[in-house]
Amino acid sequence: MEPSSLLAVFALVLSVGFGTEEGACQHCFLLRPVPGDGLPVEALQEDPDPALDPTERDLNVTELRGLLGARFDPRFMSASPPQAPPDSPGVPEPPRGRKLRRRLQQWLWARAACPVQHAWSDLGARFWPRYVKVGSCSNKHSCSVPEGMLCTPARAAHVTLLRWRCRRRNALHCAWIPVQYPLISECKCACPS
Repeated sequence: MEPSSLLAVFALVLSVGFGTEEGACQHCFLLRPVPGDGLPVEALQEDPDPALDPTERDLNVTELRGLLGARFDPRFMSASPPQAPPDSPGVPEPPRGRKLRRRLQQWLWARAACPVQHAWSDLGARFWPRYVKVGSCSNKHSCSVPEGMLCTPARAAHVTLLRWRCRRRNALHCAWIPVQYPLISECKCACPS
């Protein structure tokens, strides 16, 4: 395939695949709030006093599962350290001709895509389940052509976790309380804020 025809295919894919309507980037001009403000969740500053940690007796898995009931979702939470999935294989070299055009189109779509990247996070001993699969939006490269836009959180889902909470009145009183924990569930290509 000649360089000029490859360039023509590239321009066609850009004009069709990345057409934007007027006003598509309103939040760049602060006309409306950016979805996903406050995500990802910042790490909590915990009191390091070990007296405030749950004891072995407080970590009875059967009782804690009973407290969460149907809200326990093993896809996004784990009481023990989860195993990491195997690495995916690399992308093979693209063949010539029509297949090259298809590979170029797939590359452009992949470059503009903003999938949620999941990773297990250890929230510490004062949360149960302790391990939660959190989402993030990749900002390794721009998601737009021309460059400039980045993948940002667009939507969050909430999971219910148990939080070990201690209060000091006359004496120290601790208990597990249910809390809503937000997880990034969708990313989108947007102007940086």
